[in-house]
Amino acid sequence: MDIKVIAFDADDTLWVNEPYFRQTEEAFCNLLGEYATLHELERELLKIEIQNLSLYGYGIKGFVLSMVETALRVTNNTINAKIIEQILDLGKQMLNQPIELLDGVEEVLQTLKDKYRLVVATKGDLLDQERKLKKSNLMGYFHHVEVMSEKDDANYLKLIKHLDIQPNELLMVGNSLKSDIVPVLNVGGYAIHVPYHITWAHEQIEGAVDNERFKSLESIRDVLEFV
Repeated sequence: MDIKVIAFDADDTLWVNEPYFRQTEEAFCNLLGEYATLHELERELLKIEIQNLSLYGYGIKGFVLSMVETALRVTNNTINAKIIEQILDLGKQMLNQPIELLDGVEEVLQTLKDKYRLVVATKGDLLDQERKLKKSNLMGYFHHVEVMSEKDDANYLKLIKHLDIQPNELLMVGNSLKSDIVPVLNVGGYAIHVPYHITWAHEQIEGAVDNERFKSLESIRDVLEFV
């Protein structure tokens, strides 16, 4: 490998993220328990979230709007305004969560920063991701931060062009096979999958990844042995 740039996903690769969504979803379902079953609410919320991705993109704000829409739909627009207020409060609680770095993250960044250009390649709401990066105290490790509307082949190629490197000089590290691994392999880069114990249903793919430029590791610390 002739790696010059190592890109890291942010949510659930550098810090905890998905558990906050799951906790909020549980609280949301409890608020609406008299209108539908837990399974019905979870299914309807996921459906509306996916439908809204092209409008709101990824992140907490879109999630909150999808919860409000779900509440309106399952109650036939009879939802009490107090519950809407509680849903908005759930979103604000998510936005104010402290940043909890995953084990080994800072050690890995500290070790790699003088050998490679390190970048963040994430998706979601720009303001929210900038806020989390600032609160993480990790900004000093990164040469560049890229917040994409979608992690697809085209956007990774744009990132590669911006970094003025060849595809095979990029190594991507992330927890999502769909967003962090497959598109990078598609454009000719290297990719390391570091699974997280919770993955959003929309980020899951069927089947295994078979590519000589791909590696699955148990911990982000193992990246140090791979490079």
